[in-house]
Amino acid sequence: MTTFQNFIAGSFRETGPRPTIEVKNPANGRAFASVTSATEADVIEAVDAAAAAQKPWGRLPAIERGNALRRLADAVERHQQKIGEALAQESGKSLDDAVAETGYGVELMRYHAEWARRVEGEVIESDTPDETLMLKRAPIGVVACLIPFNFPIYTLVRKIAPALITGNAVVVRPSNNTPTSAFVFAEAIKEADLPAGLVSIMAMSHEVAQVMATRREVGMITLTGSVAAGQTVLDYCKANIAKPSLELGGKTPVIVEPDADLDVVTKSVLSAKTAHCGQVCTSVERLYVHASVHGTLLAKLKDAFERRHYGDRAEDPTRMGPLANPAARLRVHHMVERAKADGAVIETGGFLPPGDGYFYPPTLLSDCHQDMEIVQEEVFGPVLAVIPYTDFDAALAMASDHQFGLASVVFSENYRKVMKAANEIEAGELYVNRFPADPYQGYHAGWKRSGLGGDDGKHGMLEFTQTRLVTLKH
Repeated sequence: MTTFQNFIAGSFRETGPRPTIEVKNPANGRAFASVTSATEADVIEAVDAAAAAQKPWGRLPAIERGNALRRLADAVERHQQKIGEALAQESGKSLDDAVAETGYGVELMRYHAEWARRVEGEVIESDTPDETLMLKRAPIGVVACLIPFNFPIYTLVRKIAPALITGNAVVVRPSNNTPTSAFVFAEAIKEADLPAGLVSIMAMSHEVAQVMATRREVGMITLTGSVAAGQTVLDYCKANIAKPSLELGGKTPVIVEPDADLDVVTKSVLSAKTAHCGQVCTSVERLYVHASVHGTLLAKLKDAFERRHYGDRAEDPTRMGPLANPAARLRVHHMVERAKADGAVIETGGFLPPGDGYFYPPTLLSDCHQDMEIVQEEVFGPVLAVIPYTDFDAALAMASDHQFGLASVVFSENYRKVMKAANEIEAGELYVNRFPADPYQGYHAGWKRSGLGGDDGKHGMLEFTQTRLVTLKH
């Protein structure tokens, strides 16, 4: 079994005995690695080192920070296969998918490196003669980055790349379900010769994470996770009035109009619902289908779901992989059982498979209604609730009548209805005739309980800055 050490202030090390965290392959339930769990002293040292490294880093010309980020991208590319191997084993993804995720991270770093010459302030007209107002942008300082298990490398890069290009230092806590890929990623950080202390990566308990996130030097906490985790982070932010950036739960609604290509819808829904076993924040969870095509589409989906096999993707990468852990699988199954008790019909799936691994079959539910738990709460698994409608406005109202507002989808060729959705849907993203893909030049931000702030593009990069107004007499 491989043991990984924390990456603190530029080196892999530990002093004295440390507790460890066991890492299991969710496809077979077997432990394959252990990681050292950071102590309070470790995270205090890391935050102190980050604060010390940030000052000279923030004073560098942005183009030099961009060059350093390109070096890191090159180093990660050289480690891409090794990072992917660790990621596949800890997550249950296929090796190809895991290597590709790392490659997307490389491209994301190169994208953010290009912002070096494009971080802009403003010149504002003053009401006073012989005076100019200048709004400048500055780094926040030390950013605590809390990483989820579902896309542990891409999300890590999604946070540290814009933080670094804007002059911040970062301390990173990967998910305890998927920490090993982050430590292989740290090998690339060391190879890229970034300033010691600029990036630290540490596995830790929730209690130690609180110590890290509430240190006086931490000016921003960025999280991708559940609503409950976001509420906890908001409590952390109170200590220093730190800036929160939260991408939280989602419950993506899909509206299917009569003019939609049902074969395209079926193929798209199947792909989106079973990618990473439905453990994607923007995965489709509610399907609103016009009554005139409801029966036809339901039959197509049932056939597609039944044909979609699950299993260890290391043996057959075409299969759907496992959920993250036993608790996640039981949670999904119990939600399906409660939906059935509430009147939903299980068209296919809905059982706990025997054998090793944390698998759950693609599950299709019909006869669902708006106030069911399965329609209101995020499942984060391969379960789809289908609801018929007869009026587009009613479907749009149901799609928006919800606690979440991350992504949304409309399948229609009617531009008037598409534009109505574009103007009225209560979500941070609308995808038309396709499923969510989070283009990194866009802006991925949720409404309502789906989050605060956002990631990607210019606006995501500027999340990692604060402003300074300069009033200049002349």
